[in-house]
Order: sequence, then C-alpha cells, then structure tokens
Amino acid sequence: MLSTLAKKMLMCLTGLFLVFFLLIHFLGNLQLFLPQEQAHLQFNAYSHFLSGNILIKLISYLLYLSIILHALDGLMITLHNKRAGANYVSDRRGRASKWYSRNMGILGTLILIFLVIHFQNFWYVYKFGAPPLDDRGNKDLYILVVEVFKQWWYVVIYVFSMAALCYHLIHGIHSAIRTLGVFHPKFVKWFKIIGISYSVIISIGFALMPIYIFFTVK
Repeated sequence: MLSTLAKKMLMCLTGLFLVFFLLIHFLGNLQLFLPQEQAHLQFNAYSHFLSGNILIKLISYLLYLSIILHALDGLMITLHNKRAGANYVSDRRGRASKWYSRNMGILGTLILIFLVIHFQNFWYVYKFGAPPLDDRGNKDLYILVVEVFKQWWYVVIYVFSMAALCYHLIHGIHSAIRTLGVFHPKFVKWFKIIGISYSVIISIGFALMPIYIFFTVK
C-alpha cells in the first residue's frame, strides 16, 4: 500500500502531466476556430499527423495511464479521508475552505464521466468505429467533430463539464504546487493568479469550441 505522501505525490505528478496535456490539446484544437474550409483541411492534417506519429502514440499511452492512476489515486484518498473523519472536520471549517476544495471527488467524478463520453464519441469512433471519410477515403475527424458538436445535448454536457474542470484545476494546481514544496509565501499571490488564469482560460476556451461550431458551422 502507498503511504499518504506517496499518494499525494502520485496525484500531483499525474495531475501536472494532465494539465500539460490539456494545454497541448487546447492549442491543437484552436484550429477549429479557423474559417470552415481552412479548419477542415488543417484539423484533418493535424489529426493524421498525430495518428501516424510513434512518439505521439507513446505519449497517448502515458496519457491513458495518467488518467487511470489519477482517478484511482483520487478515489483512494477520498475513501481514506472519509475513514479518517476528514469530511466532518472539513465541514466544520465552513468558510475557511472553498466549496470546490471540499468536493474534489465529486468534480473529479463528473470529469471522469465526461471523459468516458468524450472518448466514446471521438477516440473510439475514430479508431474502431465508422467515422466519416473525405474524398480520398481517409478518416475525416473534422466532420466527426462537427457532427458531434451539432448535438445540443452534447454541447450542454461539454460546457457543464468544462465548468467542473475549471474548479477542479483551480484547486488541483494549487495543491500540486504545495505538494512539490515550491509554494513560497513571497510568491503565493502570483502562484494563485497564474493557476486561476490558466484554469479559466483553458476551460472557457474548450467550452467555446462546441458552442462556436454549433452556431456557426453549416
């Protein structure tokens, strides 16, 4: 069994890797905001490059492993806190802690459910299903994205999940910095500003993607 410190460190390292991956994924998906024809060409070229790159495949395996370890580690920490009566202590703190810091387990569960839906709609269909094909018979990920984002219920789920992600990131980045021991009092304000700014920008940026496609792409 892992010690409490080891669990926190595992949570920290997998979380920071996922934070880094979110940034890369976000930058790649910014192509969806380009004019439709340009977005169609560039996004498909981007997806074909990723799917045929060995290094990217290795990173993707690390991503899957990180998601699984992060979720399992979070579950173990939550169960440990409940057994230790931490929830009772946390509730008594009231305004001493933010509501999202007391409900990271719930936020994490919502995000995990979203990831299952997200992977099923995109990764699974693209890899093992019958995705749309372009004029050359190649898999057309852009059209698949448009088809999914044209479903209003998925847009609602996506936006709601990004709100949960935002709060999860705000607390997660803060906790990771403290776990690594680099949370110096002189820089507390800047760490907080950077963490919150990153969380808000990434979450709003992702949330705008399905909204943009739903209302603008024909």
